[in-house]
Amino acid sequence: MSEVYANRRSRLRDHVNAAGTAAALVTRPANVRYLAGAAPQDSVLLLGRSEDLLVCAGPPDDRPYEGRPDESVRLHVLPANGGDTAVAAAGLALAQGADSLAIEEHHLTVSRHRALASVAPGLRLTDLGGAVEQLRVVKDEEEISCLRIGAEIADQALGELLESILVGRTERHLALELERRLVDHGADGPAFATSVATGPHAGRRGHRPTDRRVEEGDFLSVCLGATYRGYRCEIGRTFVIGTSPADWQIELYDLVFAAQRAGREFLAPGAACRDVDRAARQVLDSAGYAEALPPLTGHGVGLEIEEDPQLAPSAMGKLDACVPVTVEPGVHLPGRGGVRIDDTLVVRPEADGGPELLTITTKELLAL
Repeated sequence: MSEVYANRRSRLRDHVNAAGTAAALVTRPANVRYLAGAAPQDSVLLLGRSEDLLVCAGPPDDRPYEGRPDESVRLHVLPANGGDTAVAAAGLALAQGADSLAIEEHHLTVSRHRALASVAPGLRLTDLGGAVEQLRVVKDEEEISCLRIGAEIADQALGELLESILVGRTERHLALELERRLVDHGADGPAFATSVATGPHAGRRGHRPTDRRVEEGDFLSVCLGATYRGYRCEIGRTFVIGTSPADWQIELYDLVFAAQRAGREFLAPGAACRDVDRAARQVLDSAGYAEALPPLTGHGVGLEIEEDPQLAPSAMGKLDACVPVTVEPGVHLPGRGGVRIDDTLVVRPEADGGPELLTITTKELLAL
């Protein structure tokens, strides 16, 4: 992996040098991990003129799921109470002879930015922008393998829950059980706060579990994800509890399923991100649910659960091969509930079989 990290840093250095900047300071934790193999708490990465430094507030933890720093990056551990790692890194850049430093302005606070400027007044500060985030969009096969394993773990945890008795249990209890099962099957932890929504809560994007108990006839929508070696995936499914679905539940479910299938089938290298969103949204819009739709149909995943690209009406850009994304249309009807169906897929060309589905739990409308 050392060669992989070195290549990533080399690509970023080319970008920085092309902009006329001598060095770069990476502070966003996911970006630090992407470039250096690990991001210990409060650490930053300096791409310096003479060497690259991972500046840490203390010795890195030796926990596998935290990642291990790339051996070709020199660790610079600050002494106890050594101050801000970003400020220290700016001083190190100056000591290496840099006259300019690209920084992640979108991640730094105003006070931290001021501290950088004051400690190294001889450095010209420029904005690195989202350069590292753009490098992260297209995944290599090792990254995709981590996502694939994470998806398998999430599928296992969800499958086991569906075999248990659900009536009478609270949303909060079911969410906690799912997160425990994720860890039991080898996940670093949940990729995000697990959402379990029942009855009138079902289908609501980002629903926080409550003490509402599962009742017969409810829609039950679940959205969860596993983190594996830092990489995060997502799956969402909707079921009916304890009885045959009502006609309106079947109709709504079939509609959301058709929308999700339309979005998935549109995933291909070169497809416009907004067109993927449109393919799914039109199915629901034409059925009269325009006001009940979420703001986006999907998003990229990786070291963070929401990355570029965005699959939304105003999204710019096109998809590339080896970009993992979610496709997650849904409809929530206030007071009644709703449906969400959510998969993580990897964009692949048609010659390679089209989009690769990572989350394989059935999308049949089951009565549990």
